[in-house]
Amino acid sequence: MRIHAIIVAAGSGIRAGGDVPKQYQHVAGQPLLRHAVLGLLNHAAIDGVTVVMNPACRALYDDAVAGLALPEPVAGGATRQASVLAGLEALAGDPPDVVLVHDAARAFVPAAVIDALVAAFDDGGVDGACPALPQVDSLRRGTDGRFSGSVDRDGLWRVQTPQAFRFAALLAAHRAAGPGATDEVAIALAAGLRVAITPGDERAFKVTEPADFAKADAMTTYSSRAASGYDVHRFGPSDGSCDHVWLCGVQVPHDAGLIGHSDADAGLHALTDALLGTIAAGDIGDHFPPSDERWRGAASDQFLAHAAHLVRERGGIIDHVDVTLICERPKIGPHREAMRARMAMILGISVERVSVKATTTEKLGFTGRQEGLAAHAMASVRLPE
Repeated sequence: MRIHAIIVAAGSGIRAGGDVPKQYQHVAGQPLLRHAVLGLLNHAAIDGVTVVMNPACRALYDDAVAGLALPEPVAGGATRQASVLAGLEALAGDPPDVVLVHDAARAFVPAAVIDALVAAFDDGGVDGACPALPQVDSLRRGTDGRFSGSVDRDGLWRVQTPQAFRFAALLAAHRAAGPGATDEVAIALAAGLRVAITPGDERAFKVTEPADFAKADAMTTYSSRAASGYDVHRFGPSDGSCDHVWLCGVQVPHDAGLIGHSDADAGLHALTDALLGTIAAGDIGDHFPPSDERWRGAASDQFLAHAAHLVRERGGIIDHVDVTLICERPKIGPHREAMRARMAMILGISVERVSVKATTTEKLGFTGRQEGLAAHAMASVRLPE
């Protein structure tokens, strides 16, 4: 049985607040849409995922699904119903046996929910299946701020997505449906299709209000990672050809510069390696090889920004970074706060999560002889499981 999933992500999500539609807002370091896509794309029973989106949000969409194996997205319509039909029509040329229709706002559907949907088709007695939870709270009618009656909750269900249907049956039902349907179950029942109830899950809730983002983030399990980085650069001649060094993104006056392929900022280099270490992504030389002339004299802030981007691409949160500069000269103290502020800006975190320290080797070794300086860095991040 060939199964394809359609994710509807063309809405504006006004009630959720924010500067962008809710499907592009972040939970656990990643856009809500990416969570929804991965939940289906990584399920063994699902052969592919198509997203229906608003073409005006193409840049947001591309960023949200970067690196994922998805076909070209489908342009959505003015309503959810129109968007689903557009997605179905896009698949009609090479139709799957079963299609799952899912809302991007339900981004954390457990695999067991999908397992139950797929299993519902085993006996051939249904045209579709929908996960649902029994209504357990008491229901009351009310008008003008006062209760006016009761509603019997027996036989009432809270429906969720994804909703699964035999493709040909759902496409025909959608083509024949009138306007105003809120989901595929409504369209299917109007067409006389048989829809089974399968177990839902509270984790498949729909992100609707601003508070729902905090709820979704609280559901995410994180693992903590920490890694270190180390870098050394030697001083050039004190002949007046250079009057500064770059340290932690700040230009520091000194009578000799540091020698390196880029700007030789040992502090940023060490911290870049530390961040790359938290996600086991190699070292700075793998990403910016000194043999590549593009990086000759390059500002090292772009190296650190790249490492931070890779961490966030994994859904990571940078908790804290710490850099220790090891040198006799120049003096670090007068520039410490500027260094902290600069690194915080590059990383996109608060300055309270950035530490800069300095020490000497009591005139021992190459730093004690003022032949060069060294930097040691530590970084701690949280990655979603």
